[in-house]
Amino acid sequence: MLQRTAPTIRELLSYRLHRAANLLSRSAELRYRRGFGVSLWEWRTVALLGGAEVPLSLNELAGSAGIHKSQMSRVVSGLAGRRLVARSSNSADGRGVQLALSKAGRRLYDGLIGAAAERDQAFKNCLSSNEKKVFERALSKLAGRARDFIQREKAAG
Repeated sequence: MLQRTAPTIRELLSYRLHRAANLLSRSAELRYRRGFGVSLWEWRTVALLGGAEVPLSLNELAGSAGIHKSQMSRVVSGLAGRRLVARSSNSADGRGVQLALSKAGRRLYDGLIGAAAERDQAFKNCLSSNEKKVFERALSKLAGRARDFIQREKAAG
């Protein structure tokens, strides 16, 4: 019988984190679609615009969301068509477009961010005070290590 030395994908930390994140996202999508009529990407876009102090370009928005510009363009077009996102020209670059929430988009954001805060608290409540502290430290360490790995891969590539 061969002895297994490498872990299976299900044992890898990155896979387990990805699965947990997907479960959180799926539950969020169900909640926000039911309560507010928005998809997960629409929620994230509204949340990013609502939390921004100034209008954002499509590139800035896509970068913040971690998705490709073409996908963000489709999301923004749908939100603009529903009059939740307002487009204005960039005074510094006549070709550029700045994006911000409309008044209706701001009202949607207020409801969504309230629901998100409730969900966030419900998830945090399943952890003890010490577990929350350890979890936050662990997330920070893992994110830092991931950034280090990205830099090493870029340098090697």
